[in-house]
Order: sequence, then structure tokens, then C-alpha cells
Amino acid sequence: MENLKNIQPIADFDWEALEQGESYGQVSKDDLVKTYDNTLNTVKDKEVVMGTVTAMNKREVVVNIGFKSDGVVPMSEFRYNPELKVGDEVEVYIENQEDKKGQLILSHKKARATRSWDRVNEALEKDEIIKGYIKCRTKGGMIVDVFGIEAFLPGSQIDVKPIRDYDVFVGKTMEFKIVKINQEFKNVVVSHKALIEAELEQQKKDIISKLEKGQVLEGTVKNITSYGVFIDLGGVDGLIHITDLSWGRVSHPEEIVKLDEKINVVILDFDDEKKRIALGLKQLTPHPWDALDAELKVGDKVNGKVVVMADYGAFIEIAPGVEGLIHVSEMSWTQHLRSAQDFMKVGDEIEAVILTLDREERKMSLGIKQLKADPWENIEARFPVASRHTAKVRNFTNFGVFVEIEEGVDGLIHISDLSWTKKIKHPSEFTQIGSEIEVQVLEIDKENRRLSLGHKQLEENPWDVFETIFTVGSVHEGTIVEVLDKGAVIALPYGVEGFATPKHLVKEDGSQAQADEKLQFKVIEFNKEAKRIILSHSRIFEDEQKSAKKEVSEKKASAKRNKKEEESAIVTGSVEKTTLGDIEELAALKEKLAGK
Repeated sequence: MENLKNIQPIADFDWEALEQGESYGQVSKDDLVKTYDNTLNTVKDKEVVMGTVTAMNKREVVVNIGFKSDGVVPMSEFRYNPELKVGDEVEVYIENQEDKKGQLILSHKKARATRSWDRVNEALEKDEIIKGYIKCRTKGGMIVDVFGIEAFLPGSQIDVKPIRDYDVFVGKTMEFKIVKINQEFKNVVVSHKALIEAELEQQKKDIISKLEKGQVLEGTVKNITSYGVFIDLGGVDGLIHITDLSWGRVSHPEEIVKLDEKINVVILDFDDEKKRIALGLKQLTPHPWDALDAELKVGDKVNGKVVVMADYGAFIEIAPGVEGLIHVSEMSWTQHLRSAQDFMKVGDEIEAVILTLDREERKMSLGIKQLKADPWENIEARFPVASRHTAKVRNFTNFGVFVEIEEGVDGLIHISDLSWTKKIKHPSEFTQIGSEIEVQVLEIDKENRRLSLGHKQLEENPWDVFETIFTVGSVHEGTIVEVLDKGAVIALPYGVEGFATPKHLVKEDGSQAQADEKLQFKVIEFNKEAKRIILSHSRIFEDEQKSAKKEVSEKKASAKRNKKEEESAIVTGSVEKTTLGDIEELAALKEKLAGK
């Protein structure tokens, strides 16, 4: 404006000539234009200059840079600075001194960008607080316009408390501190949290210094996690662990509290150095065990809800914070090992009987099988000896089969009581687990809760008949079904088996009998009690040979005997004659003597 002060009025200016369109007088038009131009700033394209805001509306900002015309800048380029007003000085970039319409084209955004890196580095170096405009959301945070540069604002750096809704920050202008610059990739990281952390640290120290264990404070639920709840105590945070929320079991803290809810908490513990505060909510109410009905006793029935399942049992909540354990052995009268999941699941409402109750230790054991009668109380009446039943195979051992006649009533079939005739090495050869089998009660062991059962007793003992068929010395056709070191097993008629030692398996030609051969066998031993039949093939032809030899020897002996008898007869005749004559003579002599 200094040039305007130097302008002097023209003394001999001809105003009449001006009205008639004639020359201005001694001063030419060109001189006047030149004089006017000298009053304006000299500007160049692509240059950054300072200007003054002369007018503004919602869309545009008019900026005067001392040029012959004002420039217009879009209001969007000033969104980082919502406090912009007429009279403020701003930086602008001259894109064009005069477009087709004669308009001066300016850009505030480009002006900021040309100096942005200098400004950014300067702000970091001086730890300066700057303003930025949050443009939009991005992965992990927000994009912020700082000096025309797009900077990254991590989600964790927006505030000291966790942010639940990022979208509410979009379009806001906030103060930031630059915390990191990557010159190589032109990346800038800013933080709003850093502005308030220092102040909060001091607040925390002041608050923690006044804390005492057992103190009850009001706080606001700030954040909920799977393991607990963070409470804002007015500048400092404390944690209520999930186990301190309720005397009862809690699956997730959301069952107990809600975000932004105001609650009373008690201080359980705190750490001055680490600034950790442990809070409790359940401690504000009496322990449920202390409020448990004093009349409750062993044998009483209670109702509860299954809250936890394990293979060995289930925990039942009969009141919030009061739980009892039902061991799997107390779920059924059956003695078979089973999982608790076979009887109930989490959430089930059940009735149970109190088995033990320890108020001091706050422990309780429950049972559900006690709701039913013990099947062994009247076992003799329900399953008397010699009674027949259908049982289910539960398990095998080398010596027998464990079966269950009904829930809680088990029995053992000894391997020797499975069949009268078959030689069973293992019960799996005879039946299968899960199969049904007919049994007869042989003996009751009430003390050990076990029945002795039999299967073969359902049929008559065929060995009574076998005793009349497989007599010692009788010969039967048999098939060798198995050859062992000590002999062979021979299948005989009527489904019975016998045994022959190797020496009794020798055939007449001297060879050894082999498996699957069908031969004649002689019974050499029959034991009804042991259910044992001893056989011999070689004994058949051996006995025949002995019989033949015996017959020959008997014939020879007979012949020899006959010959001796003949010779004896001849001698006897002569002897007899002599003897008779002598007797007659003696008799005559005797008579003579008598006469004399």
C-alpha cells in the first residue's frame, strides 16, 4: 500500500476531455496501468505465499494475497482446522495466476504439502502438539491428515481406554503428537493417547497412594474380557478376575456385568510399582455356604443344576456358590466303569441325595442312585438259586464272563460253566461283549454283591449219556482237529472231543497220524467228572496183534495139553491094572489069614 501514498493528483487533468472520450491529458493510459500494477504484489506460478482470509462459506474460502484478484480455496482443504475465521493468515500455493475466467487459482493443501515434511520433522523434534483431521478408518487404526500428509493413527493410540466404535472418530479434528517418522517410506505415526498419558500417570500415583485393602469404591465397567472385567476407578484401572465376580461359577463375565455399568467393588490387593489393582465383586456379599439352610443334613434330597462335567463325576450347583459332587459310582447301582457323561450333561436340572456334608470345609457329596431301591436288598427273593434269567455280556476274563442281569446286579459265568462238551480256552470263543446269554443262578454272594452263574446248567449233562456210549474199550470213528506237542484233539460223535498222546497216534505202518485224518479210535480212559476221554488209534491194531498171538499161543498150549493127557492116560491104565491085581491077591491072603 506504500505505492498508493506516493501517487499525486494530476494538476492539469482535463475532466471535460475525459467525458468526451479524449485522452487523459499528459499522462497516457499505459502509464496509468503501469502505476496500478506497481501497487500490487508480484507473484509467480508454482509458488507458496501467505494470504489473508477475507471471506468464507461452507464450500469456499476467499484468500487475498495482495494480487489484483482474490483466490478461492475449497473449504475441504481446511477441514483439519475447524476454527478457521476471516482475518486468519494461511499458506497457499499459486497454481495459476489467471484461468480462462480470469480467476486466481490457489491451493492450501499443496502449500501445506510442500512444507509438510519440514513441519512434521520439526514437530517430532520439538515434541509439539499438532492438529489433524481424521479422514477414514483403515486396518488397525485411522488415517489422519497432518500438514497435508496422510499419517497413521493406531487404534491403541486413540485413547487410554479401549475403543469400541472407531467410526465415531471419522471426520473429527483432534490434537496429536508425532511419535514416529519413517523417512525412507514417508510414513508418519501419530498418537492422541500420548497427550493424556503423562497426566494420567500422575493421577494414578495420587489415587494408588490413597488406596487401602478392603476399601469399597465405585467404578465403571471399562472393558470385559474372557478372564475378567476392567473397572475405571476414576483415572486408574483395576481388574476383577472372573473368579472374583460371583460365588457361583461364571462362564463369561458378561453374565454378571455390562459395559459402562457403575458398580461397587472392594480392593483385594494392589501393587504401587506396577500400578496393578485387584478388585472383587463377590466379596461384597456373604459366602453362600454361610447362608446355607442350617437344617440341611445327610439323607436330604436337593435340587440343582449341572455346572461342570468330568469323566469321574459331575458338579451340581444347589445354590449360587454352593456345589456338590456326584461321583460316577453314585450315579448308578451298576459296578461297571462308565463315564459321567452317560448319565447327565451340563445344564441338566436334577434331584440328588446328600451323602456327606462338611460345612467347615464347604464340601458336599451327592448321589442319584440312592433315589432308587438297592437291587441287592431282596436279591434272594428276586434271583433265587436255580432261577433262570437273560443277562447281558459286559466283560471277559481268562477264567470267565462277567454279565449284568439288570442294573446293579452282576454275575460271573466261570469258563467251565459255559459248555458241557466244548473245550473253551477263552470266553470270546463262546460269546461276544454286548450279546445276551441265558444263565442260571448257582450261588449268591450278597456281601460282595456278585452272583455265580452258569450257562451249561440250562441243559442236561450229556456226560451221563456219554458214559454209556464211550465205554472203555469201545471203538469210535474220530477226526483229528488239532495236533499239539503233547498229543492231538480228536472230534468224536455227538460233539464231544477226546485226546490222544503221540504214542497212541502211531498207525499200523509206523507213520504218525496227521491233522484232519479220520481214523478209528479206542477209548482207553473215560472220566465223567473231569469230562475227559483218552483215546488210542494204535491200541486197536496192537490189541488185534496181541489177540492173534494169544490165540496162537492158546492153540499151542491146548495141543501140548492134549498130548500130555494122552500119555498120562496110557500110564494110568497100566498102573490101574497092576493095582487091582495086587488088591485081589491081598484080599485073598487076608481071607486065608482070617480063616486060620
